[in-house]
Amino acid sequence: MTTALLFPGQGSQIVGMGKDLCENFPAVRAVFDEVDEALSEKLSDIIFSGPQELLTLTENAQPAIMTTSIAALRVLQSETGFIISEQASFVAGHSLGEYTALCAAGSISLAETARLLRVRGRAMQQAVPVGKGAMAALIGVDFAQAQSIASEAAQGEICSVANDNASGQVVISGAKTAIERAIVIAKAQGVKRALMLDVSAPFHCDLMAPAAGVMNAALSAATIATPVVPVVANVTAAQVNEANIIRQLLVDQVTGMVRWRESMQYLKQQGVSRAIEIGAGKVLSGLMKRIEPDIHTENIGTCADLEAFVRVE
Repeated sequence: MTTALLFPGQGSQIVGMGKDLCENFPAVRAVFDEVDEALSEKLSDIIFSGPQELLTLTENAQPAIMTTSIAALRVLQSETGFIISEQASFVAGHSLGEYTALCAAGSISLAETARLLRVRGRAMQQAVPVGKGAMAALIGVDFAQAQSIASEAAQGEICSVANDNASGQVVISGAKTAIERAIVIAKAQGVKRALMLDVSAPFHCDLMAPAAGVMNAALSAATIATPVVPVVANVTAAQVNEANIIRQLLVDQVTGMVRWRESMQYLKQQGVSRAIEIGAGKVLSGLMKRIEPDIHTENIGTCADLEAFVRVE
C-alpha cells in the first residue's frame, strides 16, 4: 500500500484542537512548548482556550494549524512506530499545510516553520487593506467555468481562481468589487451556489504580491534541507525535493493557485492508494472522496482517531 500524508490549511482551526492529545502524550506537549518558545508567546493557550476570534487571526491560525498537525504526527510516530521515510511515499499540504508537510518531512525545523508561518500570516493579512479584497466559493462548477467567471468579472481588477479544491468546488479571490460581480455572474449562469467566504484577506491572487516579497526575504534566510520523501507542491501539482526549488515554490505559492485537485490526481498517478490526513478536521479527506474516491483515507487528529487507526492497523 503506497501512502501519502496530507496536512490541512487555513479554515481548519478550532479552539481546543490537539488538547486531548496534549493531555495524554508528552511528545505532544513538547511540540506545543517548542512552538511557544520559538514565537516567544503562549500560542498554545490561544489554541486550547481561544477565543475563536483570536485563533482565527491569520497570524495565529497559520502556525496554530501547523503545530496541531505536527503534534498529531508525533503521536502517530511515537505510538505506532510510523516512520515517514519508510512508510510514506509523499507528503502534501493545502496552502499553509505545505509548510507543515515540509516540516514533517524534515525539510524545515519545527521552530523555523512556526516563525515562517507567523511572518507569512502577518504579511498576508497586511498585504491588502481591510474591506478591499474578498474570496468566494463557487459550488457546482468545473475549473474552466470558474476561470471564465473570474475573467469576466475582473473588468480591469484582480479576480482569479485561488483554490482548485475538487471538481465542483473552486474558490476565487481578488478585489471585493470584482468578487461581488463574479457572484452575480455565477448565479446568472445557474451555478449551484456562489457565496462570499468569511476570510480576512484575498489569498492566492496577485493582490498578495507584497506578502510574496516579504516571504521571499524570509525564505532566503531560512534553512531548508532535502525532505526525506518528496513534497507535492501546490503551485505545480508535482513532486519536488530540491531545497532551492522548494524555496522558490513557497514564494510563488503566496500569489499562485492551490492546485489541490490536480495534486491529488498526481498522487493517484504515482500509485498512492492510502492518504492519512494529519491535524484538525477532515476537510482534505472529504475532498479526496470527491477527487479520487479509490484512495482510502484515514485521519489522525484526536485520541479517538488514534485508537481507530491502531485498531485498523
